[in-house]
Amino acid sequence: MTEFNLIQIAIAILFLPLVGFAFVLFLGKKIKSAYLVEVGILILTFLLTAVLLFNKLYWFADKNIVSEFSWISYKNIAVFGNISIDLGFLLDNLSVIMIFTVALISMLVHIFSIAYMAGDKLYNRYFAYLGLFTFSMSGIVLTHNILMMYVFWELVGISSYLLIGFWYEKKSAPDAGKKAFLVNRIGDIGMFSGIMMLFNTYHTFTFEKIFAQMASGTLPFNSEFWLTVTGLLLFCGAIGKSAQFPLHVWLPDAMEGPTPVSALIHAATMVAAGVFLVCRIFPMLTGDALFIIAVIGALSALIPATIALTQNDIKKVLAYSTVSQLGYMVMALGVGAYKFAFFHLITHAFFKACLFLGSGSVIHAMHHEQDITKMGGLKKKLPLTYATFLIASLALSGIPLTSGFLSKDGILQGTFAFGSLTGYWLFPAVGFVVAMLTAFYMFRLIILTFHGEPKNKEKYDHAHESPFVMAMPLVVLSALSIFIWYTPNPINADAGLFLGKWIKTPSLSVPQNARYSFMKTDLVPEGKAENNRDISNEVKKEGTAEGKEVIYSEAYTEAMHHAHYPAMFLSLFVALTGIVFAFVFYYWKKISADKLARDIKPFYKLSFNKWYFDEIYNATFVTFTMLSSRVLAWFDNTIVDGIVNGAATVTRMISFFTGRFDNIVVDGLVNLMAYLSGFIGLVLRRFQTGRVQTYIVLVVFSLVIILYLFKTF
Repeated sequence: MTEFNLIQIAIAILFLPLVGFAFVLFLGKKIKSAYLVEVGILILTFLLTAVLLFNKLYWFADKNIVSEFSWISYKNIAVFGNISIDLGFLLDNLSVIMIFTVALISMLVHIFSIAYMAGDKLYNRYFAYLGLFTFSMSGIVLTHNILMMYVFWELVGISSYLLIGFWYEKKSAPDAGKKAFLVNRIGDIGMFSGIMMLFNTYHTFTFEKIFAQMASGTLPFNSEFWLTVTGLLLFCGAIGKSAQFPLHVWLPDAMEGPTPVSALIHAATMVAAGVFLVCRIFPMLTGDALFIIAVIGALSALIPATIALTQNDIKKVLAYSTVSQLGYMVMALGVGAYKFAFFHLITHAFFKACLFLGSGSVIHAMHHEQDITKMGGLKKKLPLTYATFLIASLALSGIPLTSGFLSKDGILQGTFAFGSLTGYWLFPAVGFVVAMLTAFYMFRLIILTFHGEPKNKEKYDHAHESPFVMAMPLVVLSALSIFIWYTPNPINADAGLFLGKWIKTPSLSVPQNARYSFMKTDLVPEGKAENNRDISNEVKKEGTAEGKEVIYSEAYTEAMHHAHYPAMFLSLFVALTGIVFAFVFYYWKKISADKLARDIKPFYKLSFNKWYFDEIYNATFVTFTMLSSRVLAWFDNTIVDGIVNGAATVTRMISFFTGRFDNIVVDGLVNLMAYLSGFIGLVLRRFQTGRVQTYIVLVVFSLVIILYLFKTF
């Protein structure tokens, strides 16, 4: 298969879901089974992504395939100079693996929704919205430039808004949709600012052209500082879309949408777009930018994990778990563990989608009950759901023989190596603590939901296993949570093709820039790498940025190698510790969870109330915004409208006086002249008799008068 054929397949993958969206949206009311067209299109789309994935990785694994055309091209434009905007596709290993993941999960969610959403009055519209989302997400993955990524980025935001607020009869659903939309706009403003800074500097939006100009020494405002600022502004988009601290507050509320939507958008694809963005712009990120990204990732991993410990809504536990795992990925990117961050993005997509769909199966069986404290004993009623949910939970907890064990171990390796090189041990500490908390709250969820005695006997008695179209996606996703799909070696992800050959950490595009300027200066002897291999002559000089970068890369690779087994055994230990504690508290009940909650009430309330982020935001930003709105409204109504109304009053008064002046004085003078002319005419008319004798007498009389006057004067 040729490169041209792969581009044609990519075009079909992008636009097929849009065709399904249009068909179902416009004909859904006339054709009751229109949704089947959308489902069929998604199955076809998935098959095409499988073909694309196989051919790209088999024939062109080491080559990036680009197809583009010029959309806008102007020369000598004021301020910007030459402008060239190209549109096109980029098929690299990153994009084809990601598009395969998106299409697979989207297809399974469509199939799952056939039964889950049965009977909904807006059944066809729901599938249309899913098609629009899949089209938007595919655009983000396949585009080769940051402008089109931003366009599809906003389309994903619209799709998310429509799906979160799908059940608009409930006030909480549209409120959650608006919250997600507005919070994401905050991050998107920053992202757009970063895009404009890139365009102002490079006059193009294409990734490869931007990176090439960076490599030649062109930087925003000729400063590394502004390159750091640009990277962080772009990262703001990821903070919003991937629900990173401090814009993470929208994701738990987004659980108001249908559960399959949570699996598609808020577990596997949309929230992953932010991490994918960071992967895409990784070559332009400076060391300072990456360090800030790592800090935000660490906070985003830790805080939601502590909140998930006390939540009782099954979907909200998974939502906070999602935020935490996304923080894991962002932290991994920040410390330089690029490959494992992307690996965890893919593995997490599968097992977290399985968990969300599994929760949907539970909610469906329990007649839309979502409180895990009102469940229990469902293991017997939902054996298949339980088995798949357990496998996915083991993967999320990082237990051996699962994909999550491999990817999470790699992230912990990366943080461990980073700590050993830079002295920042906070990152591995957060990583291991979060690993233990994750195992604890996931098995708390499993025990309260599937084990013990049923809390609601009536709903328990009516519970039954989900139908095939709901169970089949669970089986597929749980199977993809096993290690064998990624590597034959269950303890080393690098042994497989996924990380061993297909995914490589991209090189820097920024010259004269040390990745981590704060690293230790005594990492290796001058001119030598950790493995005693001579580094190139260009970077032998002690203290140069290039030298430090190469030395750090060598040292980091070596540190990752040495950290593999310590990180693996420690991560397994903390995961098992978390699971044991969950059983101690909720299964064996050796320690009363309720009593412990009372003993540490302030900490429990802090976790249960989600660290009061919503309350803080409402008391500060929301209140300030509303107060500002009221002040501006008062200013508009009182001052602006007062000036306008005052001007109108003055104008009316002036108009009244000018009107009276016109009517009385001007019109009076005109009328007076008319009356005077009429009067004179009336008088003179008496002398116009038509008799010559009379005229002669008047002439003579006039001459007498005139002569008299002349004689007098």
